[in-house]
Formats: sequence, C-alpha cells, structure tokens
Amino acid sequence: MPLFWRIFLLNAVVLLAATTLLLLGPVTVSTPVLLTEAVILVSGLAVMLIANAFLLRFGLGPLGRLARSMATVDLLRPGPRPVAPGHGEIAELVTAFNAMIGRLEAERAASSGRALSAQEAERHRIAQELHDEIGQSLTAVLLDLKRVADQAPAPVREQLHDVQETTRASLDEIRRIARRLRPGVLEELGLTSSLKALTSEFTGPSMSVRHHIDAHLPPLDHDTELVVYRVAQESLTNAARHSGARAVDVTLKLTPAGVELSVRDDGHGIHGAPEGAGISGMRERALLIGADLTVGPGIGSGTEVRLVVPTHHGSH
Repeated sequence: MPLFWRIFLLNAVVLLAATTLLLLGPVTVSTPVLLTEAVILVSGLAVMLIANAFLLRFGLGPLGRLARSMATVDLLRPGPRPVAPGHGEIAELVTAFNAMIGRLEAERAASSGRALSAQEAERHRIAQELHDEIGQSLTAVLLDLKRVADQAPAPVREQLHDVQETTRASLDEIRRIARRLRPGVLEELGLTSSLKALTSEFTGPSMSVRHHIDAHLPPLDHDTELVVYRVAQESLTNAARHSGARAVDVTLKLTPAGVELSVRDDGHGIHGAPEGAGISGMRERALLIGADLTVGPGIGSGTEVRLVVPTHHGSH
C-alpha cells in the first residue's frame, strides 16, 4: 500500500474511533474539562502521534538510506546499490535511482573509452612525429656537427664536441619520451617484456625499481595489456615525482581473483591527500576492462597501487 494511503487510513481510523466514542459512548467533555476527560483526550492524541511517528519512521527510512547513497555515490568507485523495499512508491524511487546510476556508469564508461582511445591515438601521432621529424632532424644535426668538427681547428673542435654531446642527450631524451608515449615494445614483445623495460627506464641514482613477474600468466587481450602497462607507468611516474621513494617493487602475478599488478614504494605515502588526475585516469582505465583498482598505504610505509584484472584463469 502506498505511504500516502497508509498514513491517511491510520489517521482516519483514529479519528473515526474518537468520533464513535464521542457519539455513541458515555464519553463527554465538560466545561471546565475534568481530569479524567483530559487524560482520555491526551492519551488518544498520544496514541495517534505515536502511531504516525512509527509509520513515518519505518515508511520513510528507505528515503534516508537513499539520500546517503546519493551523497556518497562515486562513478569511479562502483559500490553496492540501495535495496528497493517492497513494491510501493519508495521502492519505485530506489529502482529508478539504481537505473539512473547504471545509465550514468554506462555512459561514463563509453565516453571514457572514446576519450582514452583518442588519447592513445594522439600519443601515437606525437610519438611518431617526435621519432620521424625531430629525431631525424637532430640526427642530421649530429652528422653535420661531426663533419664540421673534423675540419675545425682544435679549440673550436672541443666546443663542437660539447655541442654534439648536448645534442645527443637531447636526442636520447626525445626517444625516451616517444617510447613513453607509444610503448612499441608492448606491441612487439608483450606485457612482460614491456614492464621489465619500464622498470629499467625508471631505475636511476635516486630510485631503484625491482620487478617480480610470474613466468606463466594467462593471455590478455591488447586493451587489457595496455591498461596494465599504463597503470604501472603512471604509478612509477607518481613514485618518482611525488613520493620521495628510494625503492619500488613492481609485481605481476596470478591470484585466485585474477591477474594482479602491484606497484609498492617506500616513500612518504599519500596521507589522505586528494586524488589527482593521474589516479582518476587509472580508475577510468580500470573500469573499462572491469578491473578493480585500489590506492592506499603500503606495508609499513609508502604507497601501494593494486590492479586486479579478473580472468577465467584466476580460479585455477
């Protein structure tokens, strides 16, 4: 029965009973009101108020739970949906809210997929231009510098050698940026080799990166491998730029839940800091492949990023 009719009928029954008692019973109201009459009237009013409060408390309770769900819903972190109680209008409202959240999640996933695809295409184009145009131009500059240095007098030759080294370092940096924008090793050699190359790239004097990769992992499709690679890349970038970490462990293994990527550093941790665009991007990528991403404190100290990709091999 709808909440409106339940409240209406409850009040109608109470008022009908009171009217019947006044018309047919010996109950009267004197002037001035006697103590017993006042007790009867106050008791009847109290019964009606308690009954109304009880009905409204339990009838409107689901609305409070729905309001809390609406205040805490996060499309990047899907959680349990509110349960629709019964078959009344509140149940219809909860069902409509769940359907709306489902549509929003589907639309966000579709738009995120298009945006990430466009981003990958743009990265591919920029990497290609860096390699083909700027890389070739700097290579030509290096050859010209070498030819001029071979013919220049000794004092000038030394300066030209310094310019050569600076140009060569710039060329190496451009190639490194191009590799980050478009991980060609991922397409050519697969996820395992690309992660090993990524850890080597981030290893330097200020931070060491160790990898622990299972030898026998189930095959993953290209989109899933790209998500795993990008999450590892973004996690290592955050560790290098913001965490002050000295050591990072990258682990890729098969668990009962699926293929799990873990990037754990020994830095100063996040300490409740708001998530930036990098972590939000990782969450969007994880949602595209139905994976679960958690970012939190590591064991002891630091930060751990964990991505779990469900596979039908995970239970074996």
